[in-house]
Amino acid sequence: MVTHEERMQKKKAVIDRKINAADEERGVLVVNTGNGKGKSSAAFGVVTRALGHGLKVGVVQFVKGRSDTGEEAFFRNLPNVAWHVGGEGFTWETQNKERDAKAAQHAWSIACVHLANPKSASSSLTK
Repeated sequence: MVTHEERMQKKKAVIDRKINAADEERGVLVVNTGNGKGKSSAAFGVVTRALGHGLKVGVVQFVKGRSDTGEEAFFRNLPNVAWHVGGEGFTWETQNKERDAKAAQHAWSIACVHLANPKSASSSLTK
């Protein structure tokens, strides 16, 4: 009979082989969407984890039009964070589809710079 410990050792060996085979270095794009609260909190948790591992982070907010949040005040001043508020506010409040689309396209162009260049989380992009 196979013991629990033996099963876990076999499972660990399989996982270890997969980790060792994963030699492609790449960035990660995380998109949080949906109704209700929690999206920003989830995103800032990922930002914190990445910074804790010494990575550079680019934050692009597509909808938020304000730039006076506590999260921004904290993260914007950290050396490895490029922060961008790309929206004009919530679309149901602005009622200006053309302006909102233009703002989203601009925010996407900023995100593309980050995606194309892993070293892009710099102060030159934040202004």
